[in-house]
Amino acid sequence: MESGGFHCNRQRQVLLLFLFGGLAMASSEFGRYSVTEETERGSFVVNLAKDLGLGTKELVARGARVVSDDNKQYLILDTLTGDLFTNEKLDREKLCGPTEPCMLYFQILLDNPFQIYQAELRVRDINDHSPVFRDKETVIKILENTAEGTAFRLERAQDSDGGLNGVKNYTISPNYFFHIKISDSDEGMIYPELVLDMALDREKEQEVSLTLTALDGGSPPRSGTTTIHIVILDVNDNAPKFSQEIYNAQATENSPVGSLITKVSAGDVDTGVYAAISYSFFDVSEDILTTFQINSFSGEISLRVLLDYEMVKSYKINIQAIDGGGLSARCMVLVEVLDANDNPPELIMSSLSNNIAENSPETVLAVFRIKDRDSGENGKMDCHIQDNLPFVLRPSVENFYILMTDGALDRESQSEYNITITVRDMGTPRLQTQHNITVLVSDVNDNAPAFSQSAYTLLVRENNSPALPVGAVFLLESATDLDVGINALRSYMISPNTHFHIKMRVNPDNRKYPELVLDKALDYEEQSELSFILTALDGGSPPKSGTASVRVVVVDINDNSPEFEQPFYEVTIPENSSLGSLVVTVSAWDSDSGKNGEILYAFSQASEDIRKTFEINKKSGEVGLIASLDFEKTESYSIIIQATDGGGLFGKSTIRIQVVDVNDNVPEVAVSSITSPIPENMPEMVVMVFSIRDRDSGDNGRMICSIPDDLPFVLKSSVENYYTLETESSLDRESHSEYNITITVSDMGTPRLQTQHNITVLVSDVNDNFPGHLVDVSGAGTLSHSYQYEVCLSGDAGTDEFKFLKPVFPKFPLQCPGKEMEENPNIGHSFGVNI
Repeated sequence: MESGGFHCNRQRQVLLLFLFGGLAMASSEFGRYSVTEETERGSFVVNLAKDLGLGTKELVARGARVVSDDNKQYLILDTLTGDLFTNEKLDREKLCGPTEPCMLYFQILLDNPFQIYQAELRVRDINDHSPVFRDKETVIKILENTAEGTAFRLERAQDSDGGLNGVKNYTISPNYFFHIKISDSDEGMIYPELVLDMALDREKEQEVSLTLTALDGGSPPRSGTTTIHIVILDVNDNAPKFSQEIYNAQATENSPVGSLITKVSAGDVDTGVYAAISYSFFDVSEDILTTFQINSFSGEISLRVLLDYEMVKSYKINIQAIDGGGLSARCMVLVEVLDANDNPPELIMSSLSNNIAENSPETVLAVFRIKDRDSGENGKMDCHIQDNLPFVLRPSVENFYILMTDGALDRESQSEYNITITVRDMGTPRLQTQHNITVLVSDVNDNAPAFSQSAYTLLVRENNSPALPVGAVFLLESATDLDVGINALRSYMISPNTHFHIKMRVNPDNRKYPELVLDKALDYEEQSELSFILTALDGGSPPKSGTASVRVVVVDINDNSPEFEQPFYEVTIPENSSLGSLVVTVSAWDSDSGKNGEILYAFSQASEDIRKTFEINKKSGEVGLIASLDFEKTESYSIIIQATDGGGLFGKSTIRIQVVDVNDNVPEVAVSSITSPIPENMPEMVVMVFSIRDRDSGDNGRMICSIPDDLPFVLKSSVENYYTLETESSLDRESHSEYNITITVSDMGTPRLQTQHNITVLVSDVNDNFPGHLVDVSGAGTLSHSYQYEVCLSGDAGTDEFKFLKPVFPKFPLQCPGKEMEENPNIGHSFGVNI
């Protein structure tokens, strides 16, 4: 690494000073440094403290920081040592592409006084990329009568490295016909040309394949190859010719994809296939290929993607026209990209302070820079904030601005400001960017605590009886302090007296209030009132205070609390009791008279369920039912009753209400599994598994389970109210193919409730019948057998009632009882029966 350095000789430094309100700013000449790409993060660049001519302590005291143009932190400054390091591994190709040298621009900002130093970091290239040809194979068609010495330009290789590490040489594999010539382009790049050394003869050799190698200037050099396939053609006398050697075109950035840029045109005086021309790009970069496309037949060049003036301002495109015989001509298209106002201004914050103390005029809140990537009027900008704020924007050097207070602020009037910085360009249409800052005003101790009244009167009952022990607490009015934080209200104190001391409490919203604590019993007969001074102090240095006088008036007391006739009431009530039913009446008395002897009843700390189910008459003490009871949901309630007298004293009693169960739930059947159909001839087979339950208790919840007696099934009980329904013996599908079973579950309550569950069980067939019997079977998988029987009419010839006699066997005469076979032609026939 090398350092151009800042030469901070005070006599050679040029400073541009801006003075407003004691604020100084300066901009110095560029400092030039360099670093090699791909070095590890944390690599040393330069010692800025030494380069700036500052001590490391001065560097910390002045808040030195490094900011970059694109707002990315490529570098990091150690303010304790003054060393500048890389903040990441830098890739020159990603940062700058083909541009060389690759420069990153940044600024060093110092406060008190404010100074800006411009600096640049050059990222030096290493040879970390090999040359690459766009095509792995190139086909060149050459006429057999091409003169010796003719040169054919080849597409050059691309190398992401720059400078010495870029492409420096080309070689060709050994052959008799060609050698490589290196030529320079007007853009400072080299390209290879294939030069013909010996005349070609298509009749002797029709094709030649060569390997072209590109080498860069690294040490050792990197290389890349492509195959040059040369096709030798018969003579085509005329090559295409463009109407212009250079075409000039303009296109506005953000033109729609597909927009026509220009059209090239070439002619060929040949006829037939040799006059057919196709257009293509020649030796162009990947960027041009992804940005433009050319119609190979018409020569029209159009956009494939949107143009961006801020990235590329112009393009140079090589176009090739090839005729049907392989001859070609080339021209160049120069495309100028016209700027459009498509980039809003950018605001880059260098430093920001969101907190500022009140009563501090001309304080710097933020330092920021603005920029616009557009050019001309589109890139000119103005910057402003709202007019109704006590802040001002002041321009600094090179589009830097300072946001500062325009006067002293008062936190008690306004503790927070929302500032919108608006940056607009001068283009058409005008584009703008807004940046919002919230500024909090911090407090200074410029307000004393204050009470809302100068004097307070406190009524306190005498407490010279055992009913009111010492230590009672009385809440006093809190003071207010407009200041916050350490300057806010901190404590209270009272003037010395024999009966009270002061205690401070903090409520959930952090408000501090005083409590007066009784130290010595009060006696109305001895002293009917007393006075003292209450003082509130804040946490400032020195503290500020506010006072109020407190007058305590001693009031005669209510000496007796109400007492219940019973400390505990226990009652029962059926669960189906009607709404409005009286549950119980409680009663309490108070020995006091007048208002202090008047008693009101109420539930104490009752749940929402109790308040929805019961109500109490506050005067009579009657507890009534206002919602239905359900023993299965709640079996008992415990209610605390409070009796309060007119002086606020109270007594308590508890009611225990026991809910009595009634038979109001029918049994329930829950089926776990059912098997249907079931095969015949299967004894003791489980047909169904189910469980029963009853939500009532006692006899109301006890159950019996049964099925009809005339069925070949049996119920067997299992664990925890589970039952199985099983076949009691083998079933015969041919005699009974379906059963309808009713399961009845009854409870033992009064009245008895029951549930019935019906199931249908189908009996499936098995092959349990043998040949010789006529049996109608279903599709149970049995085979079909064919038998022949002798039959005869059992009645007259006009009927169709048959009697089966015996199987037909050959050589046996047929005899029908009571009749001759000849007398009735219908008898003695045999037929097949499928089983």
